[in-house]
Amino acid sequence: MTDEIMIKSYPHLETERQGAVLIIRLANEAARNAITREIRFSLREVVREIQDDHSVRAVYLTAKGKTFCAGGDLRMLTDAHEPWQVHRRFQHASTIFQPLMELNRPVVCGVRGVAIGGGMGIALMCDQIIVGESAQFNGGFFRLGVVPDCLTMYTLPRLIGLAQTRNFLFSGASWDAQQIVDKGLAVKVVPDEQVDVEGIALARKLASGPAEVMGLAKQLLLKSFESSLSEMMSYEDLGQVLAMSSAEFREGLAALVEKRKPDYEGAAEASGRSDGMPSSSS
Repeated sequence: MTDEIMIKSYPHLETERQGAVLIIRLANEAARNAITREIRFSLREVVREIQDDHSVRAVYLTAKGKTFCAGGDLRMLTDAHEPWQVHRRFQHASTIFQPLMELNRPVVCGVRGVAIGGGMGIALMCDQIIVGESAQFNGGFFRLGVVPDCLTMYTLPRLIGLAQTRNFLFSGASWDAQQIVDKGLAVKVVPDEQVDVEGIALARKLASGPAEVMGLAKQLLLKSFESSLSEMMSYEDLGQVLAMSSAEFREGLAALVEKRKPDYEGAAEASGRSDGMPSSSS
């Protein structure tokens, strides 16, 4: 696995490939990285590319500039708030946010500055978050007179509980970086200039582990709040059948028996070549 850096631009978004890690940056600083139509379409394209490219073993999602994401695009909200316009927009959003949250590879998020409304929702779709000292989470929905969206009503109650979610959203509060960590929503606070360094390092660490098996586990975890005990046992059964048939399991077991460090990336890359999936050299 090489560390060749490849940068690709999309409308209001850019990606950078560093070895097994794909970096996604929201890139519309003039609009504080608000969720424009362009960002939605670009993010959907990138997520689909990741789904098809298993040489990407982890993702790091962040934003350019001083603001992570200011939430909904005010120009769009002003011009397109009739019922069918909103319905079509949310139908489109469902093709982005659910696949991003269910992506079968680990996703790390790096947040600098404010993440408002849907911007906070996007951060909460990720598996682990690194926050800079300037980071703030703000619901912002009721100030605008809209219900929380971008899966916030799914993620936040599961992460911090229903009562704390109500208190946060109804009060219009903001959480600073340390509060975000104290709530268990982020891994740690670092200086703003270290967010990308720490976030990419964490993504690299996850990429060097059994990334696809971790991706399978996160998909099962998403079912835990809606499933019965017997259903979760069945999911674990089927998940373990898949996990123990993987190249990552074979490598992990061999490394443990041989008392050496496992090479999950190498094992997965070799397996990808044999099963027709793209590899880093294809």
